[in-house]
Amino acid sequence: MLIINIKYLVNVREESRLLRGSELSNLPILENAWLLISNSKIMNYGLMSELKQEDINDEVYDAKQTTVLPSWCDSHTHLVFAETRENEFIDKINGLTYAEIAAKGGGILNSARKLNETSEEILLERAQIRLNELIQLGTGAIEIKSGYGLSPEGELKMLRVIQRLKQQNQIPIKATFLGAHAFPAMYKENKIGYINLIINEMIPNIASENLADYIDVFCENGFFTQEDTEQICLAGEKYGLKAKIHANQLNLSGGVQAGCNVNAISVDHLETISSNEISLLSNSTSPIATLLPSCSFYLKMHYAPARDLINNNAAIALASDYNPGSSPSGNMNFVLSLACIQLKMLPEEAINAATINGAFAMELQNEVGSITKGKLANLILTKPNTSIALLPYSFGSNLIDKVMLNGTFI
Repeated sequence: MLIINIKYLVNVREESRLLRGSELSNLPILENAWLLISNSKIMNYGLMSELKQEDINDEVYDAKQTTVLPSWCDSHTHLVFAETRENEFIDKINGLTYAEIAAKGGGILNSARKLNETSEEILLERAQIRLNELIQLGTGAIEIKSGYGLSPEGELKMLRVIQRLKQQNQIPIKATFLGAHAFPAMYKENKIGYINLIINEMIPNIASENLADYIDVFCENGFFTQEDTEQICLAGEKYGLKAKIHANQLNLSGGVQAGCNVNAISVDHLETISSNEISLLSNSTSPIATLLPSCSFYLKMHYAPARDLINNNAAIALASDYNPGSSPSGNMNFVLSLACIQLKMLPEEAINAATINGAFAMELQNEVGSITKGKLANLILTKPNTSIALLPYSFGSNLIDKVMLNGTFI
């Protein structure tokens, strides 16, 4: 397929490189461009003024001066869950905090109880419906975590669902084992016992079935300490599971330090952070700082200090944190708007963070995340627009006209 008359061809890159600090504001755009797709991949691109008539011999799609950009790369979700938690939504309206809701049996343990009562087939059916919706909203690569099983059987069930989603969908999907999401009720007074269960039973069983790409830990006060986090991540590393860490959502938990110590791919959340942690993330080898502004929006919490992180040379990715308790939306278009409105990121920075850097946070940078020859043609085609800034500006509007996966409109 040859796409012609593209007003803005966004994030055109000859090669993929993780963007840090000021590099995030550099968003290469071709104006009045064409794009050639073959065998599901991007083959070539250029300016309409340079396109020769004899080159137009394939199926042609006229973009009619609209924008084409790479699909969103959502590197942090909890897409597989049994049921929504709108009752807790009412509790929040009535003034209960996240911790108070958890104390009365809500939160993660609520989702874990419901998940363990739900069959694998039903979990798969519900997750597929959610994933279909996200694809229509422009997500072209996604990471999905376990973490609502909190038992060997429950975690394996979740990861098998994610594996089946991988098999029956066209978009790249990464699976993350998050058994260390919370302590189940039966281990409330035996935390060492649960950590040993994760290390000695869950991780080996998951590895034997090749069910996960990454391992994650909720490093937070009252959950898993920095020492716990490093111990679990290093245990996963022995089985080839690289670390991605829930870090510093509620407190200065040591999650950033743990991420640096275990060479994590990313440290995610960072709503609570000091100059020391920002300094740790400023090095060229430090983890990607994955920010989740829709979680802050829903919980009415502080937003991560994106500007401080960018000004100190951190690598920023944006993700949805789609889950039933603290971010019941996987709409990356809204995440983009929140990044600009609340995190004070420029549209160019936000788009880079939600595409190429999001791809790096899933180690998919050679497949998706930019308009680059050889990458999958996973694309968003917008409705008519005046500039790329209109995308985050129009936070309540759906500006997506068409979505393409592997070179085919869906």
